[in-house]
Amino acid sequence: MSTPTLHTDRLLLRPHTLADAAELSRLAGAREVAATTLRIPHPYSVADAEAFITECQGAVDERVAFAIVLRENSVLLGGAGLRMEKEHRRAELGYWIGTPYWGKGYATEAARAVLRYGFEVLGLRRIHACHFSNNAASGNVLRKIGMKHEGRMPQHILKWGQYLDLELFGVLDTDLLLSG
Repeated sequence: MSTPTLHTDRLLLRPHTLADAAELSRLAGAREVAATTLRIPHPYSVADAEAFITECQGAVDERVAFAIVLRENSVLLGGAGLRMEKEHRRAELGYWIGTPYWGKGYATEAARAVLRYGFEVLGLRRIHACHFSNNAASGNVLRKIGMKHEGRMPQHILKWGQYLDLELFGVLDTDLLLSG
């Protein structure tokens, strides 16, 4: 399976290429971005970006990773993807947007497209996501795309010397069918 390109009103979600590495490093390397994510380290070098891109290109059965770019000019905004557990027909949704592009609805638009792809193309039954309790904006994105809050895991992640709570969200393919 190769990563397709998804189209939304304002965005293209496409496979990462090594040409993205410098901008990926700059955007994902912002401390504010790393502070809101589970898996992006800080600092985040060009070598880290190149390793991530290479890993994604080789792990297409376990994950699908998209570069989020503006349709009008192909400017890289962030990333989104699914980490799959095919034997259970489920996946974890993840996404991030570079700080210059926060507050414009790009995360919601991209996450909605990835969710639709997971259910309609990959045939997943369940997609889940989580965010740090101190990142309400991410919870808003998950609610807007139809996910339901399923609970909190207190002090579940140790990030930069501090234990953080995780908020858990999920949605079934049938939940989205019923809600339109």
